Amino acid sequence: MYFHSLQFLAFLLVSLVFYWLGTSARPGGESSERGTTAEGAGAAAGELPSPKPPAGLGAWRPGTVNWRLSILLVTSLLFYAVWSPFPILIFLWMAGVDWLTTHGMGRWNDRPRVRKALLLVSVFSDMGLLCTFKYLDLFLGTGASLLNLVGIEVRHEPLNLLLPIGLSFVAFQALSFVVDVYKRQLEPRQSFLEHVTYLLFFPQVVAGPIVRAKDLLAHFRERPHVTAAEGAEGLFRILTGLVKKLCIADIVATGIVDRAFASPTLYTSAECLVATIGYSLELYCDFSAYSDIAIGSALLFGFRIPENFKKPYLAKNVGEFWNRWHVSLASWLRDYVYFPMGGSRVKFPRLLFNLMVVMTLSGLWHGSDWRFALWGALHGFFLCVMRTWWKLTTPDGRPPKNVGKFRIFCGWALTYFLVVMARVIFRADSVSDAMVMFRQMLEFSGGTANVGQAVWIALIVGSILVMLPQQAWRMSCDLFIKAPVPVRAVVLVACGLGIRAVGLVEVRPYIYFQF
Repeated sequence: MYFHSLQFLAFLLVSLVFYWLGTSARPGGESSERGTTAEGAGAAAGELPSPKPPAGLGAWRPGTVNWRLSILLVTSLLFYAVWSPFPILIFLWMAGVDWLTTHGMGRWNDRPRVRKALLLVSVFSDMGLLCTFKYLDLFLGTGASLLNLVGIEVRHEPLNLLLPIGLSFVAFQALSFVVDVYKRQLEPRQSFLEHVTYLLFFPQVVAGPIVRAKDLLAHFRERPHVTAAEGAEGLFRILTGLVKKLCIADIVATGIVDRAFASPTLYTSAECLVATIGYSLELYCDFSAYSDIAIGSALLFGFRIPENFKKPYLAKNVGEFWNRWHVSLASWLRDYVYFPMGGSRVKFPRLLFNLMVVMTLSGLWHGSDWRFALWGALHGFFLCVMRTWWKLTTPDGRPPKNVGKFRIFCGWALTYFLVVMARVIFRADSVSDAMVMFRQMLEFSGGTANVGQAVWIALIVGSILVMLPQQAWRMSCDLFIKAPVPVRAVVLVACGLGIRAVGLVEVRPYIYFQF
């Protein structure tokens, strides 16, 4: 059930109806307020508010919390079961181990050795499941190849384990909560129902964003509330995601990218270059479309989850690019890998080492293939060159200030070129196939006869959309929110009909589903 399918839209509508009916049902139990100002501050800090006695007619019952979260969990389980029900057992195991270990940390708060042992249990559980289902074949195959090189003959038969969709996202999200509890940044007050719902919240379980507990779990006990403006914003985000996916990403993919990367030698250098640029556009529109629909859907349930993209193709250096691209993953790696390694508060050679390690891991997170690690290491190399240049040219080793417009343009152009060219390794089926693509582009043969009119239109429109400043997108969203309801309805229907006329009949999966 893809986000851009009619089945999902129907599923979302039914889920919203049951969720809000469950919220207003107020089943029996002791009543409690939505939360005092102090509770709100605690929730913002990551603490879960405790129920309090009723304060009047506006009070609502704690049973409502369990009721609506049960509805949310059931819908999340049903959503995932459409893909494959078996991985749900893996996620429940992961949730159970983490829930027990975090509550153990709370119980033995004054025993650091016990807390560290519980942390290791969770780390081994979460990372063990991720490594087993995603990387075991890669590690075994690589080990067998290395042994064969030194004369020890080993025959490796791939296990071909089923990779649960979304496992990489769920594992990182689960581990972030455990580490935050261990560092005493969060209090383990959540019930098991709240914990499982946090991990499997269906708008973002399959392909992110990776949501921290303070942004979702900490708000489960607050009374849900959606204003008219927030509801309109949610619809706008969903509509934006559908347009990006169906009218840009899929058209560019089927029109030139898939065919050119499958057989580069059948296309001219110009066509291969168009396919390479088109893939970067496809990847952004595809992945950000999923994030838009996830954020919009969450808004309709009363939750605001963080942005995952901040106009990455406007970045003026590679470091800034990673502050704008897949923000939830980049910030996760920064907080839970880069900073514990010393971050930038170490000697310069160690700083460069830290960057290479983090970016290589970032690449390997994307898939069970060493070409992803190579792609990540390449970005690590770009970051190392950037930091070395800053160290040589600025007094404090920081980005230069008050630079001219020409230098800004050169930085943007170089960043865009490096990001787009590195994506060839990311997209190709193997490193050797990527080399074929590069060689084909370097032949400098002209002609773009294989690029159809629809592809050109999608490339131009998509490029304009991704290059527009964030303020332009915000203004269009505000216009939609402030428009009268009949006008918004006309816009939604018109866009729906336009998507149906322009979009493909074939339903293509999101690229990041494979990760």
